[in-house]
Amino acid sequence: MLKVILIGYGYWGSKLARNFQNLETFKLVSIVDTNRKNIHLAKKNYPLAKTYSNFKTAIKKNFADLIVISTPTATHYKIAKFALENFNNVLVEKPLCLSLKNVKKLNQIAKKNKKMIFVDYPFLFSGTVSFIKKIINKKTYGKILEIESFREQAPVRNDVNVIWDLGAHDISILSYLLKTQPYSINTIKKNNINSFICDSAYINLKYKNNLNVLIKNSWISPTKIRKIKIKFRKAILYCDENESLYKIKIYKKNSKKSSTKYSLEVPEIDLSEPLSKLASYIAKSIKKNNNQLFMNNFNERITYLLEKIDKSDD
Repeated sequence: MLKVILIGYGYWGSKLARNFQNLETFKLVSIVDTNRKNIHLAKKNYPLAKTYSNFKTAIKKNFADLIVISTPTATHYKIAKFALENFNNVLVEKPLCLSLKNVKKLNQIAKKNKKMIFVDYPFLFSGTVSFIKKIINKKTYGKILEIESFREQAPVRNDVNVIWDLGAHDISILSYLLKTQPYSINTIKKNNINSFICDSAYINLKYKNNLNVLIKNSWISPTKIRKIKIKFRKAILYCDENESLYKIKIYKKNSKKSSTKYSLEVPEIDLSEPLSKLASYIAKSIKKNNNQLFMNNFNERITYLLEKIDKSDD
């Protein structure tokens, strides 16, 4: 059984705790949080887990196969660095760090100590993205012509802007699906609520083979939107993560001469909780000592692109 220390028992940390504890391969041995209410709740939900207010104490006093970090983004680097230096595998809530320099440093420590870094990009483990990945690899509907993504409504944060928050989902998905970087980046950032932080962003990425990507990220919206639209040569795919059952709809072209005649196909999608699949992936990776998804500088490529997007309108 793999032992887990969870650092950060807030909204997302509690979800991670549940998913790791629900798998027979993991045992949640310790929970760390500086908030007394969170610690009280953690003790109530996981009475067998030890609780701490200091992450260094928890890591030093308990052996763990995995340190799960679900804390404010600004703290990710120092906590992950300490965990890796003490020979622990880590799972870090997205984004991993706010600079490419820090991501590279963490990768160097992980390589030196022969440990693995996982990042919680939840949509990479969703049934929708897995389905889209397969049809792209098989070229089922031909060349991709255009991608549009809309991700709106989320709690307003003061530790990162909307690009590093919502945009991290889009960039991780694009990096996973396309396996390449754009050659052109244009960003329009808007500070609607706080003059010091961007809460809405309009991003245009251009890739080789004339592929154009449009992204809108905004914390400010009366409705929650999580939609991706992919135009293939032979079909148009809509992915709506807010749908409970029919998350993907594919409109296949019926005629080469008409751009308005389509037939609808609604494929069956794996609706398993992405965090549960992430936890299963980590268990297999630790046991086999092979972190396939995060190889080839995957985290570095995502952080590099987020940095470029964030700075492109400066």
